[in-house]
Amino acid sequence: MIRDQKILVGEADMTVRDATQRMAAAHVGAIMIGRDGRLVGIFTERDALVRVLAAGLDPDTTRLHQVMTDHPLAVTPDTLLGHALHLMHDGGFRHVPVVEDGQPVGMVSARDALGIEMVAFEDELHRRDIITQVL
Repeated sequence: MIRDQKILVGEADMTVRDATQRMAAAHVGAIMIGRDGRLVGIFTERDALVRVLAAGLDPDTTRLHQVMTDHPLAVTPDTLLGHALHLMHDGGFRHVPVVEDGQPVGMVSARDALGIEMVAFEDELHRRDIITQVL
């Protein structure tokens, strides 16, 4: 799932504006926060909305360490996608960092599951078309 994935890692003292601009440029919904090569937090688009904008904070002066999730739940590269999705569902979040020896190496998002679901949906449509043609 994370093979050939470009990871997005920022620093805890980045402003929310800087982080969200990097997220937008990379077309991702979350940025991992690292310190000395280790994962220390995560900041998501939902955090930007709820913890910053809705709270009336200024994204130009608010630092990620003020609004990020500290020490988030993470998985390893050998974790099955289904297990990662189960953890996200149980935890009520949409992104889970992938770490190896504490170092960020990737990110699994709920959107990743959509790829699998879309393939299944397309297969189902194809089977339906075949059945319809036979009848």
